[in-house]
Amino acid sequence: QVQLVESGGGLVQAGGSLRLSCAASGRTFSGKAMGWFRQAPGKERDFVAAISWSGGSSYAADSVKGRFTISRDNAKNTMYPQMNSLKSEDTAVYYCAAGPSEMIPRYQDQYEYWGQGTQVTVSS
Repeated sequence: QVQLVESGGGLVQAGGSLRLSCAASGRTFSGKAMGWFRQAPGKERDFVAAISWSGGSSYAADSVKGRFTISRDNAKNTMYPQMNSLKSEDTAVYYCAAGPSEMIPRYQDQYEYWGQGTQVTVSS
């Protein structure tokens, strides 16, 4: 089992940046791809970005492509979503998740482990 803890959320101005982190606690996520998701009030949880275990491949949703990047430090059991040029529509609770293997899962339901989330609020 993998325990995940998100951090780095907060209140920022539109156009600003945040770097979030997702760290394994009590276990490592060795051999597992990592994903990042968000959920705004009254809306479904949506995919944001993901990275393979090796860090050799990554993918971002069209809504954040070119603004968000994702990296990981396997020695520290941590991944770092970098969020730039933030918009009001980026306001949501952000969740990290670990997949079942080194490959990026194709669907959200394939992720096996989830963190509790961290709030990101972008003001106009």
